[in-house]
Amino acid sequence: MSSGLVARILAAAAADPMREVCGLLTGAPDRVSGIQPCANVAADPATRFEIDPAALLTAHRRARLGGPAIIGCYHSHPTGRAEPSPRDAADAAPDGSLWLIVADGRIGAWRAVSGGARHGRFDPVTLRCDAGEASTGLKNEENR
Repeated sequence: MSSGLVARILAAAAADPMREVCGLLTGAPDRVSGIQPCANVAADPATRFEIDPAALLTAHRRARLGGPAIIGCYHSHPTGRAEPSPRDAADAAPDGSLWLIVADGRIGAWRAVSGGARHGRFDPVTLRCDAGEASTGLKNEENR
C-alpha cells in the first residue's frame, strides 16, 4: 500500500475523531492499490460503522465490469484500539477480506477468516507501505 493511501486513511480518521470513518479497499488479495472513502450510515456512527449500501453496490458493479476488485474495508475506532472489536467479529464474514482498523494514529491490518486468532474471526497481517504510489504487499503475521 502506498504511503499516500495510508496518509489519506489516517487523515480521514483524524478529521472526524468522534465518528467511525469507513471505506473500501481495492486491489488484489495481497496488494492494496486503492481506497474508496464511504459514508458511515450506522445508526450510531460514534460506535459502529456501516458502509453506505449504495456505495458498496456501485463498487461491486464497477468491479464486475472490469474495475478494481474490492478486497476489504477500513474503519476507525475513535476511542478504541487498532484491532477488531467483538462487534467487528460478529459483523465480518470469514471470506478472507482485509480489514484495516485505525486508532490513535495507527493502522492495524487483519484478515477475516473462520477460526481466526482474534475473536475467532480475524488473523493479523503485516502491512508494508511503499514510499511511492506502488501498492503494499500483505503477509500473514504469525506471532502478533
